Amino acid sequence: MPSETDAIRNSMHSVTPTKHLPDTPATAVKWAASASRRLRQLVPGLALSGVLAFASIHMSQIDWLQSNGISALTLAIVLGMVVGNTIYPGIGAMTGAGVTFSKANLLRLGIVLYGMRLTFQDIGNVGWTGVAIDATVLCSTFALAYFLGTRVFGLDRRTAMLIGAGSSICGAAAVMAAEPVVRGRAEQVMVAVATVVVFGTLSMFLYPVLYHLITHHQLVELSPNAYGVYAGSTIHEVAQVVAAGRAIGEEAADTAVIAKMVRVMMLAPFLIFLSGWLSRASANDADAVCGEGQCNATRHGGMVIPWFALGFVAVAGLNSLAPLPVAVVKQVIDIDTVLLAMAMAGLGLTTHVSAIRKAGIKPLALGAVLFAWLVCGGFAINAGITALLI
Repeated sequence: MPSETDAIRNSMHSVTPTKHLPDTPATAVKWAASASRRLRQLVPGLALSGVLAFASIHMSQIDWLQSNGISALTLAIVLGMVVGNTIYPGIGAMTGAGVTFSKANLLRLGIVLYGMRLTFQDIGNVGWTGVAIDATVLCSTFALAYFLGTRVFGLDRRTAMLIGAGSSICGAAAVMAAEPVVRGRAEQVMVAVATVVVFGTLSMFLYPVLYHLITHHQLVELSPNAYGVYAGSTIHEVAQVVAAGRAIGEEAADTAVIAKMVRVMMLAPFLIFLSGWLSRASANDADAVCGEGQCNATRHGGMVIPWFALGFVAVAGLNSLAPLPVAVVKQVIDIDTVLLAMAMAGLGLTTHVSAIRKAGIKPLALGAVLFAWLVCGGFAINAGITALLI
């Protein structure tokens, strides 16, 4: 006669095999239906962002725009704002989900793939002197932006930090990369982008004039190579650095781009440091930048780690350690440009001119002070560190 234990065991064996089987096909069908609905919601907005991105990329190939350092990303923002303040309000209900996906998810993927433009060998090309100059310019500019923005100009610290990130690293791309960490609103991001674009464009024309004045009057010794490091370590956008370097010569342009790429490479550690600093902000601070449950990043030990920054480093490392075919790298960079342009277009679409007007003159005033610091203080940093380390 079977024991009670045997009866229980037999009962368990008879039930277990069929417990989850009926639910498996139904779950798969529900998942597929949900994914299909989500895709249908995203397609109109993605298509709109994509059209604006491709238009901006093709426009950026116009000779006059290229010679003046106006990139596809800048054009994507402008086109996005034009459409966003004209016809977009009428189609926002249909395209909103895809536009939001573009300026959030595609942005993060674009920042990850941005690492394909860099290699760790770039550091060796400018030497530790160039690295020290870039790091000093970055830290001093961001600290100055935060202090002056919040204490002197009375800006909210989200806007101050976004303007500081764009001014100290790589312009609009850095503003967009910092947005997921500081959780800035669309109008705050747009104000920061507009600020760094204005003064970055001005610097592109000013730096060659300064170089010719300095060398003509022999105020200080400034070689094309030293000018390249100075331009790369202080001008906002990569395209603007290229234009300012080429205005002097190929040697200056090459050095400027390398110095700028090393500065861009500092974006990842900067974001990780910034997220760690913000995670230690007081929970009672009403203006806390990264509220609980609102950061799209991985939490580890209470610190918000922006995964896309780590991905950026990983891709740059892959590009450094395992050289890929030139055609593959070019293709990935082209895809990355499209992703970032779609993100910029999405930002422009959701930005209202009234919000920028409401921000007033203060963001531009902060940008002007930071611009003066980059031109004058950046030159002093270049000269001082070069004298100490060479």
